[in-house]
Amino acid sequence: MLAADTNVVVRIVTRDDERQALVADAFVQKGAWVSQLVLAETAWVLRDLYGLEHEEIASIIEMLLQHESLTLQDADVIAMALEHYRQRPRIGFSDCLVLEIARKAGHLPLGTFDRDLSKLDGAQRLL
Repeated sequence: MLAADTNVVVRIVTRDDERQALVADAFVQKGAWVSQLVLAETAWVLRDLYGLEHEEIASIIEMLLQHESLTLQDADVIAMALEHYRQRPRIGFSDCLVLEIARKAGHLPLGTFDRDLSKLDGAQRLL
């Protein structure tokens, strides 16, 4: 299976460069794998560079989870991170993802200085 990087995923969801979007679509058409890192970068790019709001990003991540041509690394982990992200808008998607990766790996609690993240089950505020 092929793997897609952040730029490819961003083109698929934003369609801001139609030529690149069509090339990205063709590249993933027979199936492509998307890593957790690429997904975290995509959420960051959509927020910081495209100015998308929390719910828009959540909807895009959900769409990627259901995309017929994409296989997301540990989709179950991503789905749990998305659930946290939807419930707590102040927490970034990447923080939610880090927590769920640690949970799947059996390495809890996740130590953090982040007040909001520490409110999630499995996270522990250090100060």
